[in-house]
Amino acid sequence: MMTLTCDEIEKILPHRFPFLLIDRVEECEPGVSCTARKCVSVQEPQFQGHFPGMHVMPGVLILEALAQTGAVALLSKEENRGKVVLFGGVKNARFRKVVTPGDVLTLKCEIKKMRGPLGIGTCTAYVGDELACDAELSFAITEGPDRD
Repeated sequence: MMTLTCDEIEKILPHRFPFLLIDRVEECEPGVSCTARKCVSVQEPQFQGHFPGMHVMPGVLILEALAQTGAVALLSKEENRGKVVLFGGVKNARFRKVVTPGDVLTLKCEIKKMRGPLGIGTCTAYVGDELACDAELSFAITEGPDRD
């Protein structure tokens, strides 16, 4: 199992501020699973308009954070270094708790199925012990841009 800082995550994922949505990887078993953390801050740009006077993290950004967590699991495998994971779809997404600034999301993705470059992950997001979101995400691994 490995852990990663934000700087190390940026060596794996192509995302950058304001769209890098995971702050730290707590555990990663390359190609199998990943657990990451997202510290939700009122300073994030989406809270300027979602919603004034009642800041709520958009569900699509929770799903994106889960997808990035799964992407770290996949791109940590040596044969996938430098590639990109594209979002393929979402099934059975359920939002069970409102996520607000000050919350710390624990994001988990378990890779359940791979067929060539295509796969499916089972994902959950928690605030403390409370389930905030769960979903099944599909993805495709593709060649990425040249990056440093």
